[in-house]
Amino acid sequence: MSAIVECVPNISEGRDLAKIHRIADTVKTVSGVKLLDVDPNADYNRAVITYAGEPDACVEATFRLTKAAYEEIDMRTHHGGHPRIGAVDVAPFVPVRDITMAECAELARRYGRRVGSELGLPVYFYEHAASRPERTNLSKVRKGEYEGLEEKLKDPEWTPDAGPTKFVPQFGCVVTGARIFLVAYNVNLKTANLETANEIALHVREMGWPMTDQHGGELLSATGKKVFQPGPLRSVKGMGVYLEEGNFCQVSMNLTNYLVTAPHIAFEQVAQEAASRSIAINGSEVVGLIPLQAITLAAAYYAWRDKLPRSMTPDEAVQLVHDRLGFSAFRPFDPKSKIIEYTLSN
Repeated sequence: MSAIVECVPNISEGRDLAKIHRIADTVKTVSGVKLLDVDPNADYNRAVITYAGEPDACVEATFRLTKAAYEEIDMRTHHGGHPRIGAVDVAPFVPVRDITMAECAELARRYGRRVGSELGLPVYFYEHAASRPERTNLSKVRKGEYEGLEEKLKDPEWTPDAGPTKFVPQFGCVVTGARIFLVAYNVNLKTANLETANEIALHVREMGWPMTDQHGGELLSATGKKVFQPGPLRSVKGMGVYLEEGNFCQVSMNLTNYLVTAPHIAFEQVAQEAASRSIAINGSEVVGLIPLQAITLAAAYYAWRDKLPRSMTPDEAVQLVHDRLGFSAFRPFDPKSKIIEYTLSN
């Protein structure tokens, strides 16, 4: 069996569908890669593009996609609800079959060095490709976002891992690396109050929420940094986002290790926090793709909780989880295009 890598570039364009598909369609020009999903979000002004294939082919496809994004996207006019630092905000390489994390990290570095040398763009490596510990976490690399990048590049501590140390206003920079399968997962709230959505997100995510002193001021450490009360969900990043399209808010989460915190655990925790604030839940959505294992873990939980037969086919498991988590409450969920194993077998 040949090695398979998944790539999930996130581009900073979620509204111009023609532009998004011109960028995504560059993947189709590379032999040995299959475009699996294009998931735009107008409120985030961001699109998640997913494809998988042979390692070298994925490097080539990601480079061509980045070149197209450079030609199509102008970050000087970009505004949206999701943090971002460049036109191709992040481009992770994910091991799927017969390839190690270390090998995927080297693929990311190869891609990044090529972007730096041929396109003249600054590139940072994160997660398993990180050049130093403080660059492991994507949120730390992205801190300050596009608007703060020009000053960030002047800091010797933030010299790019590849490419020039210069600000490219049209594009920003690229962050690339290798990571395990990340599930981008949003829970829909029956409220348009963004402050409430953010509060719920802070109270479920691993980082937690800023602690306060007896006067209500932010509690600071001896070095002047905010002190956080850790949240209950390990390997989860989260924030509240308002969706103008539906006039409601979501708790938008990245489940960075679904074997530690699976979608159903995140869903139930958000529902509990929301209920404590008299807010109802209206289903949830998967952004991009999800592994079948994450679905079967949820199916096993709901079969136990609801006293249902434990033995079920994969299709029955998918339907059970679809119904319990309300995957189609906002946008339709098609298992054939959203579960990675199904997309690769089509």
